[in-house]
Amino acid sequence: MRYLYGPVQSRRLGLSLGISLTPYKVCSFDCLYCQLGKTTLKVKERKAYVEIDDVLKELQEFLDTYDARASSLDCISLSGFGEPTLAIDISRIIAEIKKRTSIPLVLITNAALFSEPESWKDFLGVDVIIPSLDAVTQDIFEKIDRPVSGIRIENIIEGLCAFQKMFQGQMYLEIMLIQGINDSIDYAYKFKEAVERIAPHKIQLNTPVRSTTEKSLEPPDKKRLLEIKEILGPRCEIL
Repeated sequence: MRYLYGPVQSRRLGLSLGISLTPYKVCSFDCLYCQLGKTTLKVKERKAYVEIDDVLKELQEFLDTYDARASSLDCISLSGFGEPTLAIDISRIIAEIKKRTSIPLVLITNAALFSEPESWKDFLGVDVIIPSLDAVTQDIFEKIDRPVSGIRIENIIEGLCAFQKMFQGQMYLEIMLIQGINDSIDYAYKFKEAVERIAPHKIQLNTPVRSTTEKSLEPPDKKRLLEIKEILGPRCEIL
């Protein structure tokens, strides 16, 4: 399969069939912790990176050929090998997938395009959205996520707030915590302020546990994770 991968068993989503809407490592970030390695093309331009009709054909073939496996899926996830929201026709593929199956559709995103209201309206059709929020200040944002120039973390937060007010599905906000960078108690309270503004259904704390772009990264210790979870409140969970 060219655009589909899996199904894979996910810690948070169950059995998930993945769909990639960009070539390998086309992304608006070059995150320190990315398990896929360094970004090969760092862009914020939205365009048709793949042929959507080919993606839909491959999905339909999977649904028709592997009926038993498809019926056991917990979700279909738009994620893959780059940033899926860069696909200019993502709203079309969301609509077409929803026509073909009732399997819940999940969008996993770095949230960069939430700084642009004309873009994030394309994402309203999914059932679950999992945006990343690894920082709430520009300096830490640039240190961890290494975004393409011109992206401001405050604009992303404001966009997430506006999106959540319109969104009919579930939002799980993911925070990747890295020892010595964004895991201080003081910074946890800054996260708390942003989380209260956004009001996601869940906050999911993650740590760099697989091979990452920068090999020296360490996760916070368990005690610190539990402290941050307590600060962020009852909707917060540790992955």
